[in-house]
Amino acid sequence: MPRRAFGSLAAAANRGGSVNDDGGEGAQGRGRASVTSNLSRDEAAARAALIHVRAYQVELDLHGSDTSFESLVTVHFDCRGPGADTFIDLTALRVEHIALNGRSLPLDRHVGDRIALPDLASSNELTVRAHCAYSRTGEGLHRFTDPTDDGVYLYSNLETFYAHEVYACFDQPDLKASFEFTVRCPADAKVISTMAPDASAEPTGWPGIRQWHFPPTPPISTYFTVIAAGPFHVVTSEHDGIPLGLYCRQSLASYLDPAEIFEITSAGFDFFHSLFGVRYPFGKFDQLFVPEFNAGAMENAGAVTFLEDYIFRSRVTEGSREGRADTILHELAHMWFGDLVTMKWWDDLWLNESFATWASVLAVVGATRWTHAWTTFAQNLKAWAYRQDQLPSTHPIVADITDVRSVEVYFDGITYAKGAAVLRQLVAFVGSENFAAGLRTYFGRHAWGNATLTDLLDALEETSGRALADWSKAWLATAGVNTLRPRYQADADGVLTEFAVIQQAPAQHPTLRPHRIAIGLYERTPAGVARRRRVELDVTGERTDVPDLIGERLPDLILVNDDDLSFAKIRLDEHSLRTVISSIGDFADPMPVALCLAAAWDMCRDAEMATRQYVALVLKAAESVREVTVLSTMLGQAIAAARRYADLAWRPAGLGQIAGTLRRLTGTAEPGGDQQLVLAQAFISVASSAEDLELLAGLLAGSAAVPGLAVDTDLRWQILRRLVSRGAAGTQAIDAEREADRTDAGSRQAITCAAAIPDPAAKEAAWTRIISGELANADFRATLRGFMSPDQDELLDPYGPRFFDAVTGRWNDWGPDMGVFFVENAYPRSAVTQQAIDSAAEFMAHADLPAALRRLLSEGRDDVVRALRCRERDAQE
Repeated sequence: MPRRAFGSLAAAANRGGSVNDDGGEGAQGRGRASVTSNLSRDEAAARAALIHVRAYQVELDLHGSDTSFESLVTVHFDCRGPGADTFIDLTALRVEHIALNGRSLPLDRHVGDRIALPDLASSNELTVRAHCAYSRTGEGLHRFTDPTDDGVYLYSNLETFYAHEVYACFDQPDLKASFEFTVRCPADAKVISTMAPDASAEPTGWPGIRQWHFPPTPPISTYFTVIAAGPFHVVTSEHDGIPLGLYCRQSLASYLDPAEIFEITSAGFDFFHSLFGVRYPFGKFDQLFVPEFNAGAMENAGAVTFLEDYIFRSRVTEGSREGRADTILHELAHMWFGDLVTMKWWDDLWLNESFATWASVLAVVGATRWTHAWTTFAQNLKAWAYRQDQLPSTHPIVADITDVRSVEVYFDGITYAKGAAVLRQLVAFVGSENFAAGLRTYFGRHAWGNATLTDLLDALEETSGRALADWSKAWLATAGVNTLRPRYQADADGVLTEFAVIQQAPAQHPTLRPHRIAIGLYERTPAGVARRRRVELDVTGERTDVPDLIGERLPDLILVNDDDLSFAKIRLDEHSLRTVISSIGDFADPMPVALCLAAAWDMCRDAEMATRQYVALVLKAAESVREVTVLSTMLGQAIAAARRYADLAWRPAGLGQIAGTLRRLTGTAEPGGDQQLVLAQAFISVASSAEDLELLAGLLAGSAAVPGLAVDTDLRWQILRRLVSRGAAGTQAIDAEREADRTDAGSRQAITCAAAIPDPAAKEAAWTRIISGELANADFRATLRGFMSPDQDELLDPYGPRFFDAVTGRWNDWGPDMGVFFVENAYPRSAVTQQAIDSAAEFMAHADLPAALRRLLSEGRDDVVRALRCRERDAQE
């Protein structure tokens, strides 16, 4: 499935979704410019019960036009009820021929996005010739022209429901079939698909056109078939008999680092072969970095597509490289869990994504140099999950997805991160060896087919001997997150006489779950804060007594859910919180630091800790935290807290404190190190004073320097955007920087900067472009990001009512990707008032809204409710 482009771990802005103001992450949508098609779960089940699809032969002519291509498909399928009717999916500009079992059908059988197929035989052959449109919105068959050298690149992105925009097909995951592709395209293009092509492309008789043929695939689903074509730069290798390929645009070839990517990929193959006990199921493994991609990556069988941001044009931290490794291994895990064995319907989307998320972190820890990846997971991904699980739109991990259009908003923190955390707990519950044995049984039993959650649980019960029905009901079928608190008594000598873990659940989702947790007792020592004792136990019900801790000396810090074994919010008692505040820089192990900071962040979001107290804690931690993913995440959360959750009277001072501390730490950090880069990036994002902006202008002009800090392409654009948004630079500076970076990435950066100009006319121009529906997906996102630049509340406030005036029409006119991105990123979160909350509620009460749009609007409104509550709490200090 499409993967967060921050590799789940590094820069969320790359993901293709959104980063909400409170540091959480929004849903990942994908779509096309105009969507009318849909497929319900009931329709899909009825069609699957009626037919069995054996094979497709697909011919694509990808030459001659820059707007459309010719698609010819022959489908071989059986019908279990001869004489019955069904339909096949197809979105096309025009249909030229339909033939069923040698009999031509009227072209008016094609209505909307379906072709009606009457009077089926037991065995059927269907041929459809059509002209289909290239996409500029990142799905279907996307076409891009590189402005650097005019190279034309095409790639398919067909999940969840876009294969029928490329060829007529039964577009649902449980109608697997073999696919044989033939592609005609310009002679300078290389064509990539699931299978390796025949030995060489053949001439077609047309000058400058060659034909590529790909042998039939094993049975796979439509949504992860793949075609890509263009004058790619190619690097090849081999590991354990598996041919490996890397592909990128020619203009990015100098930035590609194949050695590290191949190293990670090879380590992943060895790790998963050992874990799954099943050899990689496809003949070769290609990884393509493609332009204007909507998500982080997509697990097309044998040919994964990635967002080009994973080709680093500028210096990045180890955290960014860890994020890329995580994404590579996430997609590799999908080759087994998703492609070899596929869900029947999108209700089990979580199985694909949660499994790949869990497996990728496990592999990063076990097979690469980033051995602290579970710490990153605890600090970053679980924050996303906790936020999502506290929204009014929260849902069980196993979602009730009634149609394809509803799927888009379920690529969320529950589907990815909560599910992965719960799987980690399931591994502990059944035992790691039993879990691995269960996976091997599952793959062996369902290879090349479709399966459900029940199938997986059956395999795990067989190998572990543990009944999982109650576990599944508690963890997978209910929504909401539990809170765990320590409760204890100590005598006059400081010896614990009572200790229990108290479990709470929100009133709306009152389930109390079984948790396998560890409790850590930490002490200040001459060597720093270290764990003195660890107790592992099962927590059930409202209160779980812990007799093993009776008689222990009261430690300086009690950490419930130590080692992050369960999915639960944790609370620090007052005694422990004082230790954290005074000694956050003294921990030797990054995991308890991440857990304490995560607990403090959650307490701030829940208005149990004043924003200014939380900001002070983070700034103190910034003096000593060396784990760059933890450092990056906590700084982003502190900046978000100061902007969103601080009392307005204190907010300028709070942001000033953050900027001052970060500027100082940037100057004292190890020159050229990862910490310095993270600190500098955070400082740039909040710089506001005349002195700070003067420093940024000097760094951009080369008249100022920070020892060791390389002001390279990406950092230059970040600096310029901040200067522009604060009114310290304008169109002349943007044009000059664009001239120096004459790439499509530079063009998008310039678009973002122009939309960030703090002028009403510039904002109006940007808004007009955003809602026009005429921008390509990448330019649309770039414009909206600049329009919604932080610290421009007064400029953005007038667009709150205009957002609600426009949102329903834009949602209905656009595809899911642009619709989701617009709602998540343009929602008027700057108006943190009761009136804004009431107006949003009134709009949702009276408007006739699609369910997915209503969900996203409720999430935006909830963000404002939370911000208002936190501001009121902070004002009490």
